[in-house]
Order: sequence, then structure tokens, then C-alpha cells
Amino acid sequence: MDTQKWIDEGYNFLIEYGPKVIGAILIWIIGSWIIKMLLKGVKKAMNKGNYDESLKKFLLNLIGWALKILLIIVVLGTVGVETTSFAAIIAAAGLAIGLALQGSLGNFAGGVLIMIFKPIKIGDLIEAQGEVGVVKEIEIFTTKLTGLSNREIIIPNGALSNGNIINFSTEGTRRVDLVFGVGYDSDIKKTKEVFSKVLAANPKILKDPAPTIAVSELADSSINFVVRPWCTTDDYWDVYFGVTEQIKEALDAAGIEIPYPHQVEIHKEN
Repeated sequence: MDTQKWIDEGYNFLIEYGPKVIGAILIWIIGSWIIKMLLKGVKKAMNKGNYDESLKKFLLNLIGWALKILLIIVVLGTVGVETTSFAAIIAAAGLAIGLALQGSLGNFAGGVLIMIFKPIKIGDLIEAQGEVGVVKEIEIFTTKLTGLSNREIIIPNGALSNGNIINFSTEGTRRVDLVFGVGYDSDIKKTKEVFSKVLAANPKILKDPAPTIAVSELADSSINFVVRPWCTTDDYWDVYFGVTEQIKEALDAAGIEIPYPHQVEIHKEN
């Protein structure tokens, strides 16, 4: 009897909820496909409208999440869950989660601010939160950078939007700040000529603005010169390392003494 009762109840359950479950599964499959097609259409429209790459990815993520939440509500309603009650539960849960995840909400707000004011965009070389890297992706809560040593760096948008950002790509050019020291017996005019020839021979150094070469300090054991050529952002490290090596070779060839030990310094830009 008990077995027959369970069989009857199971049969009734399948009759009552089976079609709803099957319908919910079909709605989920079709809805997911529709969302995929909608996002594809929105992306195509954004490409035609020449949207900024950072804004495009941010909006696609936001729209995608909103549509998925809407689809979940529809699926639950199909199964028989009261959507009005479910909405109230979501609101209450949202309040509790919001209080628990204030930092995440701050990161979301930070992402929105980054999209509005656009201090950075994908492909920019920036320094922020003690990290230097190329902006790879701006997501809803975080921004991903590719570090100079090819590391992936993830920075919360809240901290990024509220902190200092140095964008090396905005102007398109950078100044390479180098310091070289020569012996006190060295001829200042001749030393400057050596520096000038090295800079003039480097094709990656810009003519405008012109490089700066000047005596910066009479140190304990050396006369220190600042050598400040300009280059494009992409050529910065090639110029930095190349000029350092070339000036060392040129000073040796000219017979100009380099005090030992000598350290080449790079000054941070203001």
C-alpha cells in the first residue's frame, strides 16, 4: 500500500510539475541563446558606432548580467515560484548582501566613474596603486593590467578610481631621465658633445622636443650631467637601455673618465 501510495504521489508530481520543469529547461536554453544573440547584436552595433573598447566591454558585461538575472526570474516563475515573493526576497537579500559587500559596490561605482570620466582606456600604459602595466581590460569590479614582466595585475576599480593614476600614453611621448657622472678632469664642453652625438644618432629619439643636456651637480667624486631625451611611449625602454649603453661606449672611446663605482639613475617624472 505504501509503495503504491508513493508511486501515485510521484505520478501526480510528474503530471503537475513535469511540464513546468521541462518548460523551464526549454526557456533557459532558448533564453540563453536569445541573450547570446542580443549581446552579439549589441556588440555589432557598438562596433559600428566606434564605441571605446573599454566602454564596450563594460556595457556588454553589465547588459549580460542584467539579462541573465531576468532570465532566472522568468524560469523560476515558470516552475511555479511566485515572482513577486521572489522579488521581495531578492530585495531583502540584496540589502543584506549590499551591506556585507560594500567594498564590491564601491568597486562597481568606481568602474562606472572610470567609464564616465575615462582617465584610462584599454592599451594605455599606466602607474596606479604601486603597479605599472598596460590596461588589458576594464571589468565591472576590477581592471586588469599586463605588467612590464608580462604579469597579470588585477586592481579593484574602487581603489583605482579614488587613487592617483599616472597615464603614460595620454600624451604619446615620454622623457627619459638619465644621470651620468664623469671625472673632474673631464672637459665639460667635450662631454656634452659626446652626449649630443649619441642622442642625434639614435633614430628613436625625437627632435622635438629637443633633448636636455646639462650639468646637474658637482658631486664628491664626479661632475654629474642630466641627459633627457624624448621618445614615443612605445620606445621608452629601448631608448633608456640603448642610450645608457651607447653613452658608456662613447665616453670610453673619447677617453673621458667615468668614476668608479658609477650608477645611472632614473628620476621619476612629476
